Parts: sequence; structure tokens; C-alpha cells
Amino acid sequence: MQYGFAIDQRTCIGCHACTVACKTEHNVPVGQFRTWVKYVDSGQFPETSRDFGVMRCNHCTDAPCVQICPTEALFKREDGIVDFDNSACIGCKACMQACPYDAIYVDADTNTAAKCNFCAHRVDDGLEPACVVVCPTESIWVGDLDDPDSAISQFIATEETLVRSPEQGTGPNVHYAGASPAVLDPVAAPVDDTYIWAQPDTLRLAVAPTLRGDGTDPDAPRTTLNTAHPAVWGWKVTTYLWTKGVAAGAMLLPALAWLLGLDTGATGAYVAPVLAMAGLLATAVLLIADLKRPERFFFLLTKAHWTSWLVKGGVVLAAGAALAGVWFLFAVVTGDAPPGWLLMPAAVAAVLVAGYTAFLFGQAEGRDLWQSPLLFPHLIVQALMVGGGALLPVAVALDADTGWVRLLAGALLVGAVGHLGLAVREVTGRHSSANASAAARLIGEGPHRGTYRLGLALSAVAALTAALALVVGGGALGLIVALVAGGTAQVALLAWEHVFVRAAQEVPLS
Repeated sequence: MQYGFAIDQRTCIGCHACTVACKTEHNVPVGQFRTWVKYVDSGQFPETSRDFGVMRCNHCTDAPCVQICPTEALFKREDGIVDFDNSACIGCKACMQACPYDAIYVDADTNTAAKCNFCAHRVDDGLEPACVVVCPTESIWVGDLDDPDSAISQFIATEETLVRSPEQGTGPNVHYAGASPAVLDPVAAPVDDTYIWAQPDTLRLAVAPTLRGDGTDPDAPRTTLNTAHPAVWGWKVTTYLWTKGVAAGAMLLPALAWLLGLDTGATGAYVAPVLAMAGLLATAVLLIADLKRPERFFFLLTKAHWTSWLVKGGVVLAAGAALAGVWFLFAVVTGDAPPGWLLMPAAVAAVLVAGYTAFLFGQAEGRDLWQSPLLFPHLIVQALMVGGGALLPVAVALDADTGWVRLLAGALLVGAVGHLGLAVREVTGRHSSANASAAARLIGEGPHRGTYRLGLALSAVAALTAALALVVGGGALGLIVALVAGGTAQVALLAWEHVFVRAAQEVPLS
């Protein structure tokens, strides 16, 4: 059984009765919507046309929001309705990144995720959803899509219908008859300078010029009414990518030195595990602080949903911190560098600490830029860059073994060059979807181009000074070179993560 909607946009008059009924039925806060009507205008006066589109949750057959939710606050019922339990929600906002339809919001009253739930409470009582009852033109059809004899199945069988973003592979169960492709395609009709009854939100205004391109077609469709969908992951997520990169690099490089038979001295025995523990602690603090309900963070343990990489990532971070702690204690108790049997598991944990975000972002179906197959290797080279950059000045200051200093400088060089190349490739290369291409344009040509170019320049500086550090070695000059190389590497990564995290979220999905 699979409940779904069919919306006949040929008879929809854009009256917003469905929106009002939904807000009333569910006490949706002002400025937030579970269902809303989007307007798209085309042409020039007096030859203009307006198309409507009723936007809402698609109750997907393969719902990505359910997969990524770390506490099963979002779940799929036996009748196919994707419902939510706000008492289990921690406000991580991952579901908002996973939804390709901008259907989920964080309720301003409860700080938990909310969306259209097909009026499940009414369905359970044998009633139709509130939007269906109130529609004056009977444009909204509901029923079991798996039942070929249901009215909605017969409607879809006899009418040509479209769904939103079918390329995402989620199996959306809202079908549109007579809808303009410009209404259903979220990047086809950027906003102009104003809506017909309101001012567009600042995010849509900021990205619209980039999405419009040269803007030479005066008849091009433009969105004249829509809702606001802000970017919900900000500086905390950007910084978390950096802190765990430093932690991963600090664990990985001493293990590599052990394989090469190098003496890492106090830097490898004490500084590296302390830096790793500090980075992982900062990562945990940032992740908890970013929750809308941080007091519920322990739900990740008590209500863990193991399909979510938020949960798996938490295990990876905990394992990395535990190994770094054992590493430090071993050095303190024995006075020796840790042995291979400890460093090798730590190295595996470091790779997972650095790279698990690629799998988490892979579950964010709404953010196509994050779906890049290059993301995992990119995270690893970033860890080499910032980990090497953090340890190199310390090793030089402590007059460490020349081979160890050269390894750190070499790791920083390789990491910086690799990061520079992959960052350029992520922006200028071919992309798998219009969504990813739009996000890349926002980085390379749009509002983020200044920060992006600064990050590239700093990456180049880090690479050049790391190469110089290979030649200079120790001493006062070597320390200055190491500080410049390591410092620019950190700032370069923060600049990249800022644009990478933000731009993917700024492409409209509705």
C-alpha cells in the first residue's frame, strides 16, 4: 500500500485554501508551511502567463529523510505515509539536507523537524487530508497508488503526469497533471527582484543572478511567489570538517612514520594524540551545539537508527578519541613512542574520521554537489594538509628528527596540492545534475567566488612554503616557514569548507 497525491494544476486556481487549511489543522507557525502554492510567471506584459504548483512532501517510496534520520524521528508507515515523531527529534537538520523537495522545516515552536504527514491522524479516522476537503476545485486527489482500481490510480493512468526531481531516485508519490516544467524544476525560474505580494528571502535573491545566467531572455520564466528555505548548516559544520581533519591527520601521520621507520619523538608520542583528542572533542562540541535540541544529543545512543551515517559517524569519532587516549596514556606510562599494534588501528580510525562525512553527505540527496565521488579522497588529502600543517611547526620547534620533519612537510605539500587540484575539479569539472552544476556556479562565478579564490591562493601558498620547508629544515628560519605553511593550510581549508557547505544548500529545491 502506498498513499499518494495527484494534483491537477489545470484546475488549480492558486487560491491557497490548501495552505490555510494545512496551517490551521496542524498549528503551523507563521512563516512556515507544510504545503504551499508556488507561482511562476512567463512572458512580458501584456503577453504573460502564470502557472501554479502545489508544493509539499512527496512521501517517497525510498524516502532519504528516513534513511538519514539518526533517531527514527522520521519513519515510513505501512500505508506509505512518511510521518514524524517530534518527541524523538534532536534537530540535527540532516533530514532537510536529504529531502530533494524542500518539504521539511524546523518548527519554530518545538525546534524539531516537521512536514506534511498526509494528515495521518485524519486518515486513521477514515477522513481525507484537510487540504483535499477544502480545495474548491477538487484539484487534489488522494488514495492508494498501489491499488489499480483506486480513483487516483485511474486518474494517473489516464492523464499525463509528472513528478518533481525524478532523477533523485526517491520514488516521489505526488503526481502533477498539467504542471509547467518551469514550476516543477526548482532552478528553471529564479526569482526576479520581488514577489507579487512579498519580498523574496535574501538567500533566493542572492543566488538568482547566478542561476539566471546572462539574463538576455526577457520572456524567461521567473518565480513570483514561493516560500523561504534558508541554509541550515553553517559555520559549525564548516568548522567541524576542519577540526576532525586536523584530528585525523594528527593520527595518520605518526602511523605512516612508523611504517617508514622514522623517529617521531615527543611530537608523535605526546603532541599528536593530544591534538587528535582536542580536535575530536571540538568536533563533538560543534556537532552537539548545532542541534536545535542539544539536550537530546544522547538520543544518538538510546534511539540510534543504524542506517544513518550520523550515528555511524558518532561511533567513528568515539573510536578515534578512544584510540588517541590509549596512545597518549601508553606514551605517558612507558615513556616510549606507541608500537605498531596501536598505531595501525589508529591509522584506520583516522581514515574513517576524515572520510565518513563523504558517506553522510552521500545521504543528503537534496545536495547534489555533496554527492561527488571525489569527496572521500578529497577529505583524506585535506587531513594530510591540515594535520601536517598543525604538527610541522611543533616538530621544528622541538628540533625533531629530520626525517620526521621532512615527512610532515611532504604530507603538507602533497595535501595542499591535492586539495588545490580537487577543489578546482569540484567546481570546474562536469557534474551529474543541474543542481550540482548550479552549486558549482555559485562557487566559481557567484557570491562565493571571492572566498573560493582566496582559499585557492592560500592553498598554493601552503604548498610553496611546505616545499620550502623541505629544503630549509629546522632552525629559526625553518620555524617561520613551518608556521606560515601550517597556518595558511588551516585557513585555506576553512575557506573551502565554507563555500562547499554553503553553496550546496543555496540551490533552490522547490
